[in-house]
Amino acid sequence: MRIAICDFKTTPTNPIGRCHIQMMQALCDEHEFVVFAPEFENPRPDRIRWVRVPTPLRPLALQFVVFFVLAPLALWWDRLRTGRRFDAVISVESNIPRADVVHAHFCHRAFIRGDRDWSGPRLQSWARRIDHHLRSLTEPFTYGTCRSVVACSDGLRRELEETFPWLAGRVTVIANPLFLDRLARPAGHDSTADRARHGFGPGDLVLVFAALGHFERKGLPLVMQAMARLKRPELKLLVVGGRDDTVADFRERAARLGLEGRIAFAGMQADIRPFLWLADGFVFPSQYEAFSLVSYEAAAAGLPIVVSRLHGVDEFARDGDTALVVERTAVSLTAALERFVTMGAAERRDMGARAAAAVSGFTPDRFVQRWRGFLAAENAHTGMSATSTGEATP
Repeated sequence: MRIAICDFKTTPTNPIGRCHIQMMQALCDEHEFVVFAPEFENPRPDRIRWVRVPTPLRPLALQFVVFFVLAPLALWWDRLRTGRRFDAVISVESNIPRADVVHAHFCHRAFIRGDRDWSGPRLQSWARRIDHHLRSLTEPFTYGTCRSVVACSDGLRRELEETFPWLAGRVTVIANPLFLDRLARPAGHDSTADRARHGFGPGDLVLVFAALGHFERKGLPLVMQAMARLKRPELKLLVVGGRDDTVADFRERAARLGLEGRIAFAGMQADIRPFLWLADGFVFPSQYEAFSLVSYEAAAAGLPIVVSRLHGVDEFARDGDTALVVERTAVSLTAALERFVTMGAAERRDMGARAAAAVSGFTPDRFVQRWRGFLAAENAHTGMSATSTGEATP
C-alpha cells in the first residue's frame, strides 16, 4: 500500500509521533510511506519519504488551522507532481479534512463538554480553550467522512462511539507500545547520587510527576495542594517536563504553598527512565487522557502509581492492587498520599511489581502486529472498492 501520514510532529519526543515512527520503521519494507509534517525524524530515509508542511509550532490553535489548510494542498501537489495516489491517508484526529483513517489520541468534543479546569496563566488558558474548540468543531466532519478509526485505548473507543454514534463498529483499538526491556529498573541500580542531585535524602519518599506540558490539566496543582495539606515533610515530589516559563510559574506556586525544599523541577528531559528509577512512586491525577503513556511507563518501571480514573490506565490500574486510584479532589488525593506514605517499603515494591506485570503485554511486537493486521484489512477494503468500481488501485 501507498500510505500518507499527516502528523504535526513525527518525532520520538512526541507520543503520537513516536507511535508512527515505530509503526513505519517496522512496516516500511511492506508498505510505502510518505509523511506530511512540519517536523519528522526519519528512521528509514531509504524507504520513507518526507514532505515538509511549513506550519508554525505555536500557538497550537494557529498550528492546527495552518496545517488543516496546507496539508491537503501538500497532498494534492504531491499527487500532481509524482502522479501517485495513496491507498490510505492517515490523519491524527481532525488535523486534516477527509482522511481515510483517523488515528485518535483525544476526543476534543467530549473533553470540552466535561467539567474542566481551565486555570493557569490567562493567555495560555485561552489559547488552550481556542485550540480544543477549533478541533471539536472539525471532529464531526472528519469522523463523518473517514473510512475507519484507530483509537489508542478501549476507553477512547467507547467515548468516540458515544460522542459520534455513527462510528460504532468502525473503531479499531491499537494500544501504544512500551519498550519494557528498557523501562525496567536495572538490577543493582543505585540512584543515591541522582536523588542527592535533586536534594533528596535517604529517608525521603519521592514521587515523580511527568508531563510535557498542560500541568493544570494533568493535575500538578492538585498534587501540590495535597502535599501542602498532608504535612508529611518526608514526602517529596520531582516534576519532570514543562517549558522554562511553566516551570518558573510552578516554582512560585510551590513557594506560596510553603513547599520549598519538597518539590524539585527537572524540566524537559529526553529520557524519563533515570527519573522513574530514582523514585519511590508515581503520581498523575490528570483530568483527561486517552492512553497516558507515562503512567504505563511508570508501571513498567515497577513503580506504584497514584492516578485518577483515566482511559487506558483503567485497563490495568486496580485500587489497592496495582495502583492507588483517586477521585480528582484534594481530599481524595491527600488520603491516597497518606496511604502511600504509611505503606511499608515492601508493600510499595509489591504493588509496583504487580503494576509491571499488568502492563507486560503492551509490547512493540504486539503494536506492530495490530497495525499490520489493520493495514491488511484496509488494503483488502480498498482493493474490493477498486474492483467494484472497475478501477485498478495504482
